[in-house]
Amino acid sequence: MATGALPPCCGARPTVEIARRLLGAMVIRDLPEGRVAGRIVETEAYLQDDPACHGVRELPDGTMAHRQTARNAAMFGPPGCAYVYFTYGNHFMLNVVTQPAGMPEAVLIRALEPMEGLEIMLARRGVDNPRETTNGPGKLTRALGIGRELDGHDLAQPPLQIVLHDPIPEAEIVTTTRIGISRAIDYPWRFYVRGNHWVSRK
Repeated sequence: MATGALPPCCGARPTVEIARRLLGAMVIRDLPEGRVAGRIVETEAYLQDDPACHGVRELPDGTMAHRQTARNAAMFGPPGCAYVYFTYGNHFMLNVVTQPAGMPEAVLIRALEPMEGLEIMLARRGVDNPRETTNGPGKLTRALGIGRELDGHDLAQPPLQIVLHDPIPEAEIVTTTRIGISRAIDYPWRFYVRGNHWVSRK
């Protein structure tokens, strides 16, 4: 059962808590071919005192300082907007900005379970196996047609929305360290739905 659009939870809760709360939420994308949607089953949190966060840089004394650039400007707010960046030369990544303007924190959407428009997702990904549509952050953005044009987009509005549903029970949430990064790899800020087939990596 839907409980409301995303922004009410952003800016009012810690980012790690929001990363857990986003599990089970629906990502809805309106495309020329039709509507596609998926349930979030894996997330990662990135905080402003986090060496792996795009919005900060480490000073010689080991402290973190904000570093806003053209690439990461959306990460500095407002909360509830999309931060979409390009990485590895061929992947877009979808993040949810979580804190008030000026505080660069966000949650990376790492995996979705397809719920609507699977045939569209398969065609966009060029695959036959449904599990290969959205079981990774770069895969899901291609399947949902998400690129830099949606950077800074209000996620409460079409054509890209995130809608909260009833929370995933705590017993079904796995907490572990983040993957695909080279710094702060021991931070336990990755969360996924236990036993879900679309999680990017167990």
